[in-house]
Amino acid sequence: MSDERSPQNERSARQKIVVGSDHYGLPLKNVVRDHLIEKGYEVDDLGVMTADPVDYPDVGVRVAEAVGQGLYDRGVLVCGTGAGMAIVANKVPGVRAVCVHDPYTAERARASNNAQIITMGSEIIGPGMAKKLVDIWLASEFQGGRSAPKVAKIDQIDRRYHQPARGKPA
Repeated sequence: MSDERSPQNERSARQKIVVGSDHYGLPLKNVVRDHLIEKGYEVDDLGVMTADPVDYPDVGVRVAEAVGQGLYDRGVLVCGTGAGMAIVANKVPGVRAVCVHDPYTAERARASNNAQIITMGSEIIGPGMAKKLVDIWLASEFQGGRSAPKVAKIDQIDRRYHQPARGKPA
C-alpha cells in the first residue's frame, strides 16, 4: 500500500508540467505524458496529437515560452533526436533546456544546470528509458554550490543577448 502523503506525491501535486513533440516524437511524448499523469503530476499537452507532419520548432517554442513565462514548473519536449527541440527551447529567454539520453545527464540537467526543460529523442531511447529519465530529472533539484555562479553566468548571457536593440521594439 502506498502512502498518499509521500514526498513524491506531494512534489507531483505541486508541479505543473507541459509536454510537446513533433510527429516523430508523438508516441514517446504520449508515453511520457501518461506516465506523469499516473504519477499525479498536473500535465498539459501542447501537441502534436496526430502523426501528421509538423516542424518541431512550432511546438518547441510554444512549450518553451509557456515555461519561460512561468506558467509551468517544467517541460518535456520530444523529437527524433531531442537536439532540435533543445536548440529551439534554448532560444527562448530565461529557459535552460538539456537533451537527455542517460540517467547521469538527466540528474545533472537539474542538479547542475537548473534546466526547466528536458528534451529526448524518440529515435534514440525507448519508452522505459524515457520514463526513467523523466523520473530522475523530476526528483532532482538545483544544488547551487559550485554550479550557482555558472548558472548565473548563463543567465547573464541570456539577458545580454535578449535585450531589445536600440530603436527596435522588444
